Amino acid sequence: MLCVYVCFTFLDTSSKFLVLAGVSALIVAWTRFTVHVLLVGLFLRGWREPARFRANNLPAHILRGCMLFGSTMFNILALKTLQLAETTSIYFFGPMVITALAGPLLGEWAGWRRWMAILTGFVGVLIITRPGVGVFGIGHLFALCSMLSNSFYVIMTRRMSATETSESLILFSALAPSVLLAPMLAFSHALPHGGVQWFVVLMLGVFGAGGHYLLVRAYRLATTTQLAPYPYSQMVWMIISGWLIFHQFPDRWTLLGAAIIVASGLYIIHREHRLRVRNSASLDTEAEALAKKL
Repeated sequence: MLCVYVCFTFLDTSSKFLVLAGVSALIVAWTRFTVHVLLVGLFLRGWREPARFRANNLPAHILRGCMLFGSTMFNILALKTLQLAETTSIYFFGPMVITALAGPLLGEWAGWRRWMAILTGFVGVLIITRPGVGVFGIGHLFALCSMLSNSFYVIMTRRMSATETSESLILFSALAPSVLLAPMLAFSHALPHGGVQWFVVLMLGVFGAGGHYLLVRAYRLATTTQLAPYPYSQMVWMIISGWLIFHQFPDRWTLLGAAIIVASGLYIIHREHRLRVRNSASLDTEAEALAKKL
């Protein structure tokens, strides 16, 4: 999981480097997804067992791919004006939005403690964006749209994982946006120039596919609860990368807001773990009582 978020940090850092150099955001997004598709097919050897990639619900796969594209595209646009640490801090509010949306969309309702954590995390977002004091800009709006798109992407993933294979979820999440974006490339003329920019563009897919592959491997080796806190390690890598590559260090308001969001997210993880343990213990007690009756 630590390597996963190092890969995702490289992905965001490379995207910011390219858009600041004048490369079209559409080119950056399309290349990231297309190389991802090619690498997934290569490493998972799709030609040997194509049944693993079969889509049971193709429209849902396309919609889920659009959500991932929206998250990626809005994030790339946000990186034009925001620091890496700022976009990441707002992105970390996503688990709280997912917790709130899981009630009406998945039937997984949050209790009052988790709602308090969600509201506290929102305060952290307000500290970072500071609307009304001249700080909130188009970059913050793009970052919020990226976070919301990713939240719906995660919810769709949780819903589809019961009926779709892991391989199809990995493949179609990148295949759908790469196909849908292809006709739009004719309107994008800001191509990379020079060997360095082309190399960075191609590495986008490597970082994206590598991160998702390592993510799947991690979930095969450990439980969701054990892995839940690790995404917050990305904040460290983002701060270091922003400082080394772009000579940017987040101000005290961004650091304060990020700390509040991370603390709120970790509390939600802790609370959900406690509830799972309690429910598991309750089920074990009921089973034991039934066994005694039988």
